[in-house]
Amino acid sequence: MPAGSPSPSEAKASPERTAVIVEDDPDVRDLLDAVLTQAGFATSTAASGLEGVELVRRTDPLVTTLDVGLPDIDGFEVCRRIRAVSDTYVVMLTARADEIDALMGLDAGADDYQTKPFRPRELRARIEAMLRRPRRTVPVPSEPAGQAPSVTPGAPSGAAAAAHEIVVDGLVVDVAGRTVVVEGTEVHLTRSEFDLLAALGGAPGRVLSKDALVRVLWGDEYDTGTRVADPDRRSVEVHMANLRRKLGDDPAAPRWIRTVRGVGYRFDQPS
Repeated sequence: MPAGSPSPSEAKASPERTAVIVEDDPDVRDLLDAVLTQAGFATSTAASGLEGVELVRRTDPLVTTLDVGLPDIDGFEVCRRIRAVSDTYVVMLTARADEIDALMGLDAGADDYQTKPFRPRELRARIEAMLRRPRRTVPVPSEPAGQAPSVTPGAPSGAAAAAHEIVVDGLVVDVAGRTVVVEGTEVHLTRSEFDLLAALGGAPGRVLSKDALVRVLWGDEYDTGTRVADPDRRSVEVHMANLRRKLGDDPAAPRWIRTVRGVGYRFDQPS
């Protein structure tokens, strides 16, 4: 299929399931188009980074697959530029298998990172798992009459907390509205960063393991059968480092999020 053009299957797809494929290899591009089309997406494709950024800016797709080795600018820079204009789910695809490349992709704002050759069924399953996590731009169903109370340290966590705000020591997390404010200033987080913060803030004083937080990112908190690999745990560490940097939370003297060495993280309650 020519790059920059919509898939002929677009008319059959749901208007809400749109995807952009940024890939310079025509064979891989056609394979990705087939995988996403079979999953019900209307697809558009681009063969270069700059073309891909413009296509995402113009169409604001639900999902974007992004090659790292592009002919003009690399996928890491493309991802950073995409993040400036869209909240699309980004899956980076590359032949580079080094862990540092995966971490760079996540640091640039990718939601997932797959090495080539990828398995089409696994890629589709990972995309569907991402779609179970809410986008910031999806309207939130209206609450029943009355203002939802804030969740302060010691209040119920989990599902009971999910409909409320988390308010702790200058930090306000609106879980339903997916917004974060620190000392009166809004902080813009990626979906992964927000999901980690909401999970920790919803269980104040409890240690959440890295494996549990990986499942939060997968959208499968209650699935304990899927094996969590070391790269998945490392991705949590990268997202957590970015989250702390944006919140201004010093790991050496944490205000909200404390590392529990060898286990995971805990959302601290003030003394």
